[in-house]
Amino acid sequence: MGQDYEQFAANVKKKTGIDLTLYKEAQMKRRLTSLYEKKGFHSFQDYFQGISRDQDLMNELLDRMTINVSEFYRNYKRWEVLETKLLPKLLEKNKRLKVWSAACSTGEEPYTIAMILSHFLPLSQVQILATDIDENVIARAKLGVYPERSLNEVPSEIKTKFFTKEGGYYKISEEIKKTVTFKKHNLLADPYGGPFDLIVCRNVLIYFTEEAKSILYKKFSSALKEDGIFFVGSTEQIFNPSIYNFKTADTFFYQKI
Repeated sequence: MGQDYEQFAANVKKKTGIDLTLYKEAQMKRRLTSLYEKKGFHSFQDYFQGISRDQDLMNELLDRMTINVSEFYRNYKRWEVLETKLLPKLLEKNKRLKVWSAACSTGEEPYTIAMILSHFLPLSQVQILATDIDENVIARAKLGVYPERSLNEVPSEIKTKFFTKEGGYYKISEEIKKTVTFKKHNLLADPYGGPFDLIVCRNVLIYFTEEAKSILYKKFSSALKEDGIFFVGSTEQIFNPSIYNFKTADTFFYQKI
């Protein structure tokens, strides 16, 4: 059994870029065994042949492996503020925006930014850096396949334009994929690069201590251009933005001063 799973893990990594050995083996093995048995397979070897032939089975496997809580256009009203109020001002200064989606998880956030920017610019001019510490979520993001629940807040014209339905899943278009470069990055340890016009880091800072948050805010601030925008999640208000050379541009948006 152990060898069967090891071979399966190696095959999955070759096919998808996702490394099952980064998960706790006993737990993941149990989860996937119950999945393949439910589908009528008798071994990991059989199951791998099945997912190689059937895209829907493959998508279901990916969905089961990563506990995906992200969504496109999460908290839709905030993205509306970015699109109608803040992006036009940034684009007045510079058409070639430098954008960073930090701790991007499975890619919904940077792809949302690209879809919003497509209203202002040809996609060939859109370049977004997306980073995360977890190699598996980056591999998932690069595949660009999502369960229906991730698209709950996507406007219908955007859904039609940039997604194709594959069974119970949705695949994002190649032209959107091309706008995003994914890299592994540790927010606390790695350099930030820049200067950026827009940095989006949402629903991640809540997991850090107050002390770590303070360090990160300073690093984000120094990675932004003057007047650049920092967009945080809806439980992550910065209570003393001026300490970090920020002023409030709107709820959950901070501008570098």
